Amino acid sequence: MDDPFEVRKSRTPRATRLLAVDAWIDSSLYEAGFAAREAWENITIFFRRFRVSGWKRLFVELGSEGFTMGTAGAVILLALAMPAFEETEKDWRSQGDYAVTFLDRYGNEIGQRGIIQRDSVPVDEIPDHVIKAVLATEDRRFFEHFGIDIIGLARAMSENVRANSVVQGGSTLTQQLAKNLFLTNERSIDRKIKEAYLALWLEWNLSKKEILQLYLDRAYMGGGTFGITAAADFYFDKGIKEVNLAEAAMLAGLFKAPGNYAPHINLPAARGRANVVLSNLVDGGFMTEGQVLSARLHPATAVDRGGQESPDYFLDWAFEEVKKIAPRNGPHALVARTTMDMNLQQAAEETVEFHLRQHGQAYRVTEGAMVMMEVNGAVRAIVGGRDYARSQFNRATKALRQTGSSFKPYVYTTAMENGFTPESVVPDAPINWGGWSPKNYGRSFSGRVTLSSALIRSMNTVPVRLAKDHLGIPAIVEETHKMGVESELNGHKTMVLGTSGMTVMDQATGYLTLANGGMAGARHGITQLLTHAGDVVYDFSRDAPEPHRAVSEQAVASMNSIMVQIPETGTARRAALPNIRSAGKTGTTQAYRDAWYVGYTGNYLAAVWLGNDDFSPTNNMTGGSVPAMVWQRLMVYAHQNVELKPIPGIKDPFLKLPPEAAVADSGAAGEGLQQDSERPSLLTPRTTRYLVGLTEEFKAAPRLQMPPEPEALSSL
Repeated sequence: MDDPFEVRKSRTPRATRLLAVDAWIDSSLYEAGFAAREAWENITIFFRRFRVSGWKRLFVELGSEGFTMGTAGAVILLALAMPAFEETEKDWRSQGDYAVTFLDRYGNEIGQRGIIQRDSVPVDEIPDHVIKAVLATEDRRFFEHFGIDIIGLARAMSENVRANSVVQGGSTLTQQLAKNLFLTNERSIDRKIKEAYLALWLEWNLSKKEILQLYLDRAYMGGGTFGITAAADFYFDKGIKEVNLAEAAMLAGLFKAPGNYAPHINLPAARGRANVVLSNLVDGGFMTEGQVLSARLHPATAVDRGGQESPDYFLDWAFEEVKKIAPRNGPHALVARTTMDMNLQQAAEETVEFHLRQHGQAYRVTEGAMVMMEVNGAVRAIVGGRDYARSQFNRATKALRQTGSSFKPYVYTTAMENGFTPESVVPDAPINWGGWSPKNYGRSFSGRVTLSSALIRSMNTVPVRLAKDHLGIPAIVEETHKMGVESELNGHKTMVLGTSGMTVMDQATGYLTLANGGMAGARHGITQLLTHAGDVVYDFSRDAPEPHRAVSEQAVASMNSIMVQIPETGTARRAALPNIRSAGKTGTTQAYRDAWYVGYTGNYLAAVWLGNDDFSPTNNMTGGSVPAMVWQRLMVYAHQNVELKPIPGIKDPFLKLPPEAAVADSGAAGEGLQQDSERPSLLTPRTTRYLVGLTEEFKAAPRLQMPPEPEALSSL
């Protein structure tokens, strides 16, 4: 029992300390709050001195709101421009420091790429009348603005409103350089915002002289030339220091639209544009009318280049390949022997343009791209777009587009490598994969089907079921990359139906593995690199890695046994070749945004894409329609007078038809294919443009009024 009289140890000192701390916190908070209220009161009293009322208050409120909205707008614009600034971190000044002359497979020169800086004429050494002609036309206030010309923009808008059309542009020379260095020709507000910010960045980091130098050296001038120095040599066979005023005016007129005003293509249009440049010199106060009169009376004439157009999309891709394979410490002035065949290149350009003109309006499709190879991997032709002068963006090698059903062969190849055969049976039935329930094109199901039937009929549920229940997405991704596809695949389950972006070159490279017996790594565009003295610094047969097996022979034979039936009885019947067996697969993406056909014979392979740059839907265009027709037209031309080779796993390269089908086929072949020993004639792009322009002039011409018949004749 506790002793009530026992003296306990006191805990008062500890409690006292806690109470003191609590009191200190309370008093500190109170004093801080009091001081804050007092400071706020002082601030309020101070700002009351500036309080306005009445009509003055309106301007203050408007200014305040404007400042707030301006700040918010600046933040938004900066956020939009941030991706563009990432481009400035790259080595944008360098053009690879290579100067390459390209030859086709037969040794004919087809163009040049690259520039060594000592070959670029400094601005100080370029004649004064050349500089004036450029500035008078492209940017009269170049030395006065800071990258964005507010006054010039207002003047251009005023002139455009007065003319009720776009007659003047508001972009400065610096903005145009920003677009050339970092951006594309895409017409969008986002691009214009990036362009404006990059123009300011260029003005901040470079002098006016450096900006002008880069602009004159980097602009595309038509004819496969970049820079005003190369253009002077190409069009007039002169150095830039030797051109006269009439020639300078013609060169200055090319910056706006080299495809329309290139003198070797359309000399009258080039002279008309040069006359506009001369008027700009007078209007801008750079020269007097008397000084330009002689140039008006004696316009420039370009040297005859024979009308041959440069295969610019191929050259752009080949130049990148050169920079990958050229020895690092070797010479940088090189001659490249390429695999390109100018006949096939022109045929590829013609067939894309022909079908877009024939069917583009009906299907609401404006662009196309194609890559053609021999089955040994030699790239014979690249079509990166309809008009290089209007857009240098290479849709064949840089545009990532969804592939639709043309991706399915990669899934089926993976299946064949994992024990499946063309006769393996898989259910075509409703399927749900994590909430995703793909359906077939016809919204119906066929029950148990063979893999062969499923691919020929392009069923959607079967490859999804293969991926979900048997293969897995990682295995499909691995096999696709093994087959040579370089683009990064998204790895999502919907990838099985072609939702991952790939380039046309990727598609051609991947299918090439099936066309050449399962070997990957054979694609090439450069056969040799030589110095101008003739020394070989790179040889594909000697220095390139050996092709390696990516798909087994059994899997290749299985896939090709299915793929040859698609042009014969499947979705690609419009791609069928007269009496020649071919294999391929169609592809159509959601909302009909992209249409593909990739096919091959024992000799050639080609991948075709059609669509719109802005990703807008086409008018229900499928891969089995126009893309298959584009492919078929090119292949008919390519297979004239060549020894037919069989597709790997397919014994006979000839298509065996029953007698009645052979008769019908010979009649159809007679409509679109010459059966004699000569290849069908093709129009060059230059001739095509001329005929189209002539057609438009006939359409716009007024109808002729027939004179009344003489009375004597009318009475007969």
